[in-house]
Amino acid sequence: MTALSSQPRRCPPVPADPPDPGPSFAGLLERGSALDLLAAEAGRAVGGSGRLVLFRAPTGTGRSALLEAAAELGTGLGMRVLRAHASAESSGTPLALVHQLLGPPHGPGLPHADAPEDPQHPGHPSRLWQALCAHADRSPLLLAVDDAHLADPASRLWLTEGARRLAGMPVLMVVTERGQFDIAPPAPGLAYSLPPGAVRMHAVAPLSRSAAEDLVRGAFGPDTSDTWVDGCVRAGAGNPLLLRALLDDLRAVFPHGGAACSAAGGPEPGLPENCAELYPGAFMAAVSWWLRSAGPGSTLVARALAELEDSARYDEGEHGPPGAPGPRPGTATHEDPGPGHGLGDEFGDFLSELTCADPDRVGGWITAMVRLGLLCRAPVTGVPRFAHPLLRGAVLDGWPRAHRQALHLRAADLRRRRGHGVEAVAGHLLRTTPGGTEGVAKALLDAAADASRAGRTRAAAHYLRRALDEPLPPERRAAVLTDLGELEFATLRTGGIPRLAEALLLQEEPRDRVVAAVRLGNALASRGRPRAALDVMRDLGTLDGEPVLARTIQTASVFFSDHDTEIRRAVHARLREHAERSPERLGPAQRALLIRYESTAGLLSAESAMRQIRRLLAAPEDPLLVPYLLGTAAAVAQWADVPDDAERIVRTGLAEHRLSPLHPVHRALLNTRVDTAAASGRYRWVLEETAGALRGPVDSARAGASNFLAHRVLALVECGRPAEAERLIAGVSTVRGQDHWEQNRFLYARGVLRASVGDPAGALADFLECGRSQSGRDVESPVVTPWRSAAAECHLLLGEPAEALALAEEESRYAAVWDTPRVRGRALRVLGAATGGRRGLELTAEAVEALRGTSLDTELIPALITHGLQLTAAGQPRSARPLLREAATAAERLGAVRLSGRAEAALRASGARRRNAPLTGRDSLTPGERRIAALAAAGRTNAEISALLHLARRTVETHLTSTYRKLGIRRRADLPAALDGDADRTG
Repeated sequence: MTALSSQPRRCPPVPADPPDPGPSFAGLLERGSALDLLAAEAGRAVGGSGRLVLFRAPTGTGRSALLEAAAELGTGLGMRVLRAHASAESSGTPLALVHQLLGPPHGPGLPHADAPEDPQHPGHPSRLWQALCAHADRSPLLLAVDDAHLADPASRLWLTEGARRLAGMPVLMVVTERGQFDIAPPAPGLAYSLPPGAVRMHAVAPLSRSAAEDLVRGAFGPDTSDTWVDGCVRAGAGNPLLLRALLDDLRAVFPHGGAACSAAGGPEPGLPENCAELYPGAFMAAVSWWLRSAGPGSTLVARALAELEDSARYDEGEHGPPGAPGPRPGTATHEDPGPGHGLGDEFGDFLSELTCADPDRVGGWITAMVRLGLLCRAPVTGVPRFAHPLLRGAVLDGWPRAHRQALHLRAADLRRRRGHGVEAVAGHLLRTTPGGTEGVAKALLDAAADASRAGRTRAAAHYLRRALDEPLPPERRAAVLTDLGELEFATLRTGGIPRLAEALLLQEEPRDRVVAAVRLGNALASRGRPRAALDVMRDLGTLDGEPVLARTIQTASVFFSDHDTEIRRAVHARLREHAERSPERLGPAQRALLIRYESTAGLLSAESAMRQIRRLLAAPEDPLLVPYLLGTAAAVAQWADVPDDAERIVRTGLAEHRLSPLHPVHRALLNTRVDTAAASGRYRWVLEETAGALRGPVDSARAGASNFLAHRVLALVECGRPAEAERLIAGVSTVRGQDHWEQNRFLYARGVLRASVGDPAGALADFLECGRSQSGRDVESPVVTPWRSAAAECHLLLGEPAEALALAEEESRYAAVWDTPRVRGRALRVLGAATGGRRGLELTAEAVEALRGTSLDTELIPALITHGLQLTAAGQPRSARPLLREAATAAERLGAVRLSGRAEAALRASGARRRNAPLTGRDSLTPGERRIAALAAAGRTNAEISALLHLARRTVETHLTSTYRKLGIRRRADLPAALDGDADRTG
């Protein structure tokens, strides 16, 4: 700028009283110091000594509002107010801002009046200054200049030079300038070269939390919930522009705020976390303006941060499923934890490299945004994230999807180069456009394998679905489809069927086609579509010249037919026909299935069945068919009361052959394992094993009337927790006509539960329906479900001895064929109870002798109780008491609370004195154990219990171990239910 002319004459002061605060002042929260500064400097300028007042503040914190307050103040003091607002559009025109402020210089008497109007002319700035002096001669001036950081360089120079000469003039220059840490280094500020006496600079801070809360409650009323107030404050980040825009939107959507529904007795509406719910759009527009003001560099970094937080979290990508939500907004601290916060610093470097920005600028920007309240840091890790989902969503609004995908592609490559885990890399690839390089598919598949090994099946399924969008060779695609089908089989309503069907179409080799067809068939049968499963097997053709594959199809079809009575009969009829016509064409697996059928049909003894099964296990068999042989052999061994053999075969099938859940034998082996444990009375193991196995798709067998559910119900009943069992089966329906064997097992279990709570009529209905269904499947032997014995006991309770005797006699005939201590002893016990008299005593005594010494306490205890009751009824209580004490002791040792209660009742009926304290159940707990158990059930840790009761921590642990044993549980989480169950039983 050329030298300015000499100072104009000083105008005399204009007396005026300070103005009353007007409307503009009322809207300025926490700006008292700025207003005081303006009042002092305005008075000084009116007195003839002006100065520059510079307000520096981040975008949206109220710079323009302060400028309006200054103009109102100046008007009240009689000053003439000249305004100008710089903009990026005019920043290329020299002196555009000054022209806007003063207008073009013209008129006679001005120095250099003959100078041209060209702003480039050396004398033009001096003419503008003289124009200002002319205005000041007539009246004190207040120059209000907004957004000076956007002004053209010539105007900024003019303002700076002018500020140096205001000391003797009645001119107050009030200028606002953006002052915020951005990614792009800022240009020098307006006042950086001015001496301290020429300028009064004031930094405008964000609103305090209390002021922001007052603003929210002022908009919605003093009764606004704390949840709403906190959400609004965090989303507004102490920025008046953002907060007021948010409140405008919220008033349009929720005119009465969060307290509206509460006042009417309804639930309080939640503060939106999705910008789409703020349909007027004022908040999104304000955030967009904030981003534009920050510049493209800051915008890119902010959007990259928002996108990473919204999808592949930097601090959780290797420890959870992709897109897993982190802590709720607001749980992170809003305070900057300072330097050296580990992962937070690492993330800053990652973000800078990802966006090609200066690492120092990115780190400074994050720190500045945390202090402003727009960002907060996650606890422990220090990784930055936006203070509220609305802020994050508004930052991302309008960012093209292609740009987001490109960001994730760069992020995946960067994380791979940095050596991050495969799941961290794959979390970004999930968000990219399909059709990438071969490395994309490999990274996704590696991540799926890692997630699957860690038990994160949902994450593994995400990776596999995305991998299928990449180009894969047919054989590789078939493998991925199969893996995905296996995961969906356990988690989705579809059961993975579409994936498995596509995998089957891709198979070319006959053996691969058979294996794929078995997987698909098993998924169909498990979803109640056995006919479709058999159609899949038939579509494979006859496979002439491939006898092993043909036998595999036939064997798998037998397993699928178990899901439907009519189909089961037809399939087994064909299998028996093949055995009669061409026995040499049957392999060991198929012959084992015939043994299984004859065992359940009551045509074979246990001794003969096991002799044949052991011979078949020793015979050579193709690896494709060995699992079917093992599954069948394990079931027969369990029925034959050879638990060691059954468990060994199950371990071999599950561990050595590593069967997929899609293999039909996998479920069969799991069922046999829980059958064996239940038969041995290991109720605690059964409860633990079945806890997780009951979770599944709502329309699958395993989520409804399943064998696992049946065993859990039976175990709960035996452990004296019938109320919990009733809650468990509430809503589980049984559909007549769907005669799957697992539904029959559930009917039996429900009957036992109903009988235990005093509903023999309801129990009888369940037992008879179970029997009807089993007979329709040619299952007559009591080795599977002893429904006749259970129904006979119900008839006795209902006063129907003839019906009970008929069922007991029929059960006894079938038990004599199978001829194991379990089925024979059970049948003799019930037959003796139904027969009564001397013959009944003889039969129950025979039942006791058949079961004693066999480790079959689950059957021996009822036999002892029944025989003892008959002896008492026959006038021989002294002979009954030893048997009943033996039963009570065995029941307590087993943890069978229900049987223990029955034995106690029978002892009292025999006239025996009450025994010593029980060994199991809630009543067996000592006062100290009961007190510790109650605290643990309430959620107290061992350390807290130790401190509360002034006990050593080891003492607490010892008491809890004893409590678990007495209550028949194995985990702390089971304590509340176990204690409640005992309360239900004793109450």
